[in-house]
This record gives sequence, structure tokens and C-alpha cells, in this order.
Amino acid sequence: MTKEVLVSISGLQFAEETGGEPVEVITSADYYKKNGKHYIIYDEVAEGFTEQTRNIIKLDGCMLDITKRGVSNVHMMFEKDKKNVTYYYTPYGSLLIGIDATRLDVKEDEDSLTVTVDYALEVNYEHLADCTIVMKVQSKGTGEFRI
Repeated sequence: MTKEVLVSISGLQFAEETGGEPVEVITSADYYKKNGKHYIIYDEVAEGFTEQTRNIIKLDGCMLDITKRGVSNVHMMFEKDKKNVTYYYTPYGSLLIGIDATRLDVKEDEDSLTVTVDYALEVNYEHLADCTIVMKVQSKGTGEFRI
């Protein structure tokens, strides 16, 4: 895979009150692989803020690690059959979140990665939603970006 990549991150939350609520981000990112781990780094701008948030995604075969620094700050770890708890700091206050991943699938090709994660999301120890994240990473210049 090349250093310059395109990333699609789509998620779906299944909360009883809302049904399915899809969210998707497509952006350019930097990619590298070191010591068997994949690293994807990109900046995002939140609506209403001028400061950017740096996203650092680390991935190996059994863990997805997402760190956000900037307007929002969090370090989330998705490990199959393991619950991780962390604080999510936002401009509006902090939330205690729990992430209990039930599935973590990684498919790696020469010019792409596809990661699928199913997890239960808790806020302040209360179940909020069952969620799915699908992240696709593809080298720039390898043809049409398939989402």
C-alpha cells in the first residue's frame, strides 16, 4: 500500500429509539506499516470549530486502536471479547464510554485494507447502542475508490 491513501469509515448504530443511524466519513490519510501494525493518520475539522482533530488509527490482527487529539480527545480500543472503558473528552464535557467488541475482521490486500468491527457501546455504564464500523483504506491512484 502507498503512503497516501483514501479512507472510508462508515458506522451504524442500532439504538432502540432511533433504529439504524448511518454515519460516514471519506478522507485522505497517510498510511504506513511498522512492526506488523498498520497506521492510518488523518485530520478532521468539526463543524463550528477552527481547530482540527488528529486521528491516529493503529491496527493489528486482534486490536483496533483509535486516538483522537484536538477538539475532542479519546483513546478507544476495540478488542474482540474484551470490554475497554475510557473517557471521551468533548468541548461540551466528558463521557465515560465502554466498548465491548464482539467481532473484529481484517482483510488485507496489496493496495487495500478492510476492517469490520461489531461492538456494544455504553455511556456511564448504561448500554446505549449496538454498533458496526466498516473502515476501508485504499492506496491513492489505484483506480476507483470502492466503498
